[in-house]
Amino acid sequence: MTTIAAALDQIRAIVGPSGILTDAADMAPYLAEWRGRFKGNSPAVVRPASTGEVAAVVKICADAGIPIVPQGGNTSLVGGSIPYEEGREIVLSLSRMNRIRDIDTLNYTMTVEAGVVLTSIQEAAADADRLFPLSLGAEGTAQIGGLISTNAGGINVLRYGNTRDLVLGLEVVLADGRVWDGMRRLRKNNTGYDLKNLFIGAEGTLGIVTAAVLKLFPRPRQSITAFVAVPSPAAAIELLARLRAASGDAVSAFELMSRRCLDFALRHVTGTIDPLSEPSPWYVLTELTAGTQSDAFQETVETALGEAFEAELATDATLAQSDAQAKQLWFIREAIVEAQKFEGGSIKNDVSIPVSRVAEFIELAEAAVAQACPGIRPTPFGHVGDGNIHFNLSQPEGADTKAYLDRWDEICHVVNEVIFKLDGSISAEHGVGRFKKDEMPAIKGPVEFDMLRAIKATLDPKGLLNPGKMLP
Repeated sequence: MTTIAAALDQIRAIVGPSGILTDAADMAPYLAEWRGRFKGNSPAVVRPASTGEVAAVVKICADAGIPIVPQGGNTSLVGGSIPYEEGREIVLSLSRMNRIRDIDTLNYTMTVEAGVVLTSIQEAAADADRLFPLSLGAEGTAQIGGLISTNAGGINVLRYGNTRDLVLGLEVVLADGRVWDGMRRLRKNNTGYDLKNLFIGAEGTLGIVTAAVLKLFPRPRQSITAFVAVPSPAAAIELLARLRAASGDAVSAFELMSRRCLDFALRHVTGTIDPLSEPSPWYVLTELTAGTQSDAFQETVETALGEAFEAELATDATLAQSDAQAKQLWFIREAIVEAQKFEGGSIKNDVSIPVSRVAEFIELAEAAVAQACPGIRPTPFGHVGDGNIHFNLSQPEGADTKAYLDRWDEICHVVNEVIFKLDGSISAEHGVGRFKKDEMPAIKGPVEFDMLRAIKATLDPKGLLNPGKMLP
């Protein structure tokens, strides 16, 4: 069998000196998760510049038995893009494959390579008077190949769906180095199995996404952003239902946050404002969009909010009067994530629950973690419009941070027990990676788990693509 050294010489001949990194300092950014939970080792970081180069590298590694960790912008929160500590796996970064190949405004599609950063896609769509709606906190770094491989969500899932709903076609390098060309731009194609869906959300364990055909949408001509005080999560869910019905399902984002979340942001993140005169236990930040500028649309939203006040579903609200004010309100949501790190250790949970049971989940989960860890400070927030709550848990005040974080698995298990009772998921949009893989047999059940393993064994029989991720 070819040695790693010999294989790297072959790879270097294909990708050139700029396409392979072996110096420890050069490789360091590719080997550590940004949150610091995972750090690995690798003999090399390979950076191919074309699909042909990816295919050749994968073929060399397949013949030599060298495992590969595909990597996009390395914004994973579950260790999915980080190699293990043993240093056997090479990291295959798609960052040099960053071309937008085509924009078809009549077909409302964009064809992109895997290394294109999300903000570049958003901007290119806007320049063509179109919208690519995927939007999330890491959009300035995250690459579309990684977002496809994790089926990323974000703030607009309620109206436009997850990444899976935004992909029409894929180009994928398989585990043996063959290239599957599934770059179809069709909305309808009823010719058998929809193979692209095998690779969306597979976290690089079945193949390496090298390019995609993405859906575009008309750009909204009117946007209404509102920050609303609500008495409870249950009231927020009822408000969501009313806004969707009144607006003809024009709600594109609906974010829930607790007062503690806002307090943390006000305390630690400069530029955060408290938009309302009196504090409330809960808040909603929502955005509704329309295809035309219309006073009637504004009146519809205001009427729906007025009826919510009468029904005691809302106690106060402010509507942004400009783009600048809307950005100021959205900054609060962004600041919540940053602020938590200043309050000590934070145990993260990316939870999906049926929308109708979100309030029940928050109540039960807060009680469960309080019993397990007295003084713990839940900071639930997130995309409640699609049932996705980031149920993060800040350490008790004055607690030892290391001792608290050492209980991560234990406390997450407490939360997971509530999730299972309510027919939810322990990963709404962050994926499984290394972090949650050991829970997979319990989540999926024996039949479904056997099906997952059978797919993996068929497409990656040697187990060389992102081994030890997703499936234990």
